Amino acid sequence: MKSLFLSLNSKVFLFLSLSVIALFSSKISAQDLDSKVDTVTAADIVLENTTAGEFTPGKGFTIVKTRLGSLNISAYGLARYVNQVDNDPKFLDHLGRERTVDPRQDITWHRSMIWFSGFFLTPKFNYCLTVWSLASTNQTLLFGYMRYSFQKEINVGVGIVPNLGSRSMQGAWPFFLSSDRVLAEEFFRPGFTMGAFVTGEVLPKFYYNFTVGNNLSILGTTVSQLTRDLSTSASIWWMPTTGEFGPRGGYGDFEIHEDVATRFGASFTHMRDDRQTPVSTSAPNNTQTKISDGVYLFETGALADDVTLVKADFDLLSVDAGIKHNGWHLQVEYYFRNISKFDLYYHTEAAEAPSYNSIYDHGFYASLSYELIPKALQIYASASQIFDQYKMKPSEVVGGMNYYPAGTRSLRLNLNVIYVNKSAASSSFGFYLGGLNGMSLSTGIDILI
Repeated sequence: MKSLFLSLNSKVFLFLSLSVIALFSSKISAQDLDSKVDTVTAADIVLENTTAGEFTPGKGFTIVKTRLGSLNISAYGLARYVNQVDNDPKFLDHLGRERTVDPRQDITWHRSMIWFSGFFLTPKFNYCLTVWSLASTNQTLLFGYMRYSFQKEINVGVGIVPNLGSRSMQGAWPFFLSSDRVLAEEFFRPGFTMGAFVTGEVLPKFYYNFTVGNNLSILGTTVSQLTRDLSTSASIWWMPTTGEFGPRGGYGDFEIHEDVATRFGASFTHMRDDRQTPVSTSAPNNTQTKISDGVYLFETGALADDVTLVKADFDLLSVDAGIKHNGWHLQVEYYFRNISKFDLYYHTEAAEAPSYNSIYDHGFYASLSYELIPKALQIYASASQIFDQYKMKPSEVVGGMNYYPAGTRSLRLNLNVIYVNKSAASSSFGFYLGGLNGMSLSTGIDILI
């Protein structure tokens, strides 16, 4: 399996992208480019989820709609309480060194998003500007994308894009079971970047998405810190029964499918990754990738004492499957990640390289949910297990419930309880700290307008 996904590279990615475009370009006619659409009497434009849930507005409010264009404003907000409990705030990393854990207990207005979206000149040309703010880390960003829809088989765009390494990066947000990802997703997944994409329904009920981006995660990164290497990723998914999987492909069968809905997918990401910081600084700017003890991959000493990893190949393959019926939803995703071709810097003459030249980890999560009271009360359980090269064996079990007071996904109260063993994920975004061994409790309310 390792050799299979390592054989993929950017040339293959480019070839596949051009092949898809060439295959359907003959169907594009002059009438597809006609901008003389009576948008005054036409229905409001609702952007399809062709990039990621984070960049797909809610229905919102249409402010302007003319023949030349439209403007819609939509918003999302999350207020959350998080309490992380670890009776022993110390743990040993994979080299046997003692490290500390600093568990959180806080109440925050955690995440805000405001979308300004619409079309310009023709409904086929869409734009979306996003104001994103994370109060927990005191970060606010403004970004966006533009997309042209030739037809359902080909949509091309440029701007903010996801690296397509996992299912949760491709649309389900904010309709997760809780307000953030589970352990295996958070550990393995890549991040968002700036780049270009092409996506569409290439065959009935069969979809694809290709992206090329600047790096694995653009958050906190300036163009002067980027290298000439680009990230490449691809995803395919098939919904053979009903041809859909609910709004945004969200988790949970809130819609109570009478017919069995199914979704099967596979995703791949490749990047020649870089720490984005001079080796004289021990803490890297690039903190997207962690090793299985929760330590940043590019942190000085992460792989060996007095040694800094400067560059490495990042390859991630994931496969996912889901089924929804009569209020039940079962979702499973398996990940295979290989980090290889180390470029190392030795800080002292006595420093020794690690005894290996690649890191191979794999693992999965499984989630099961049920609509106990349709359109009102949902219960769920999840589990994650990571099988890692360092034999740390991080894992978790999760239980929780969602209450929808307005009978819609757009307003939710959530209770989420996690028991994590040796957390491999670590961030202020989600529920995990590297090395956490204990409980993470959260309650929250979120709204999508």
